[in-house]
Amino acid sequence: MAYVPGVTPGKWVRIWNERQPDVPLVLTQVSAADAEAALREHGADAALLRLPVDRTVFSAIPLYTETTVVVCPKDHMVAAADEVTVGDIADEVVLHPLDDTLDWERPPGQPAFERPATTADAIELVAAGIGLLIVPQSLARLHHRKDLTYRTITDTPQSQVALSWPEEATTDLVEDFIGIVRGRTVNSSRGRRPDEKPSKDAKAERAAKPKGQQQKQQPRQGQKQGQKAGQKRQAAGGGSRRAGGAPKGSRSGGTGKPRRRG
Repeated sequence: MAYVPGVTPGKWVRIWNERQPDVPLVLTQVSAADAEAALREHGADAALLRLPVDRTVFSAIPLYTETTVVVCPKDHMVAAADEVTVGDIADEVVLHPLDDTLDWERPPGQPAFERPATTADAIELVAAGIGLLIVPQSLARLHHRKDLTYRTITDTPQSQVALSWPEEATTDLVEDFIGIVRGRTVNSSRGRRPDEKPSKDAKAERAAKPKGQQQKQQPRQGQKQGQKAGQKRQAAGGGSRRAGGAPKGSRSGGTGKPRRRG
């Protein structure tokens, strides 16, 4: 898994290690400019990078949008405000590093004499009082210095962080990681290993178990019904009969009362 500076994949990696303890997830940090190349050259199965990417080759799932900030010295007038606009820095020199992650031709303000090679180099120039720098907030935090601060700036592009991978290489493991970044639980039907899905045999066994119990109970229910029917017949006929149909205790042809002798 490749990731660009400023992106913190720790939470997703922790969940991966809990769900896939037998499949190690190797992290490789790459520059924002080299993220697509890492995927094209199979240096990584997927990458956490900043959009845009070539959507004819790569699939991408946007994860979140970053706040854009302007980095300045702590004693600069920009530091006195909670939030600034593009108009507030129109007369300031704004540095534009070659690895800029914001989607624009050039930042607002006055251009510097030359473009720094990296964001880290631009931070050094800001600390030297050469100019200001506009970056995603995560990069401002990554390159934090005690003598610098940053403020939110409006009316500028925002950076989107996404999970991206070659569309033709959507493997089961990539699907598993997609499920993690999308917040699916381990019991979700997608983004889960095949061996975690309930088997058909287990489903059939659960479905058959209650039915089997009912079949076992049916003979007992039949016996009870037979006993009840016998009791009803006995109540209607005045008790059980001997062969010939005479009541118990009576003489043949009698009324059931004893005769007196003359």
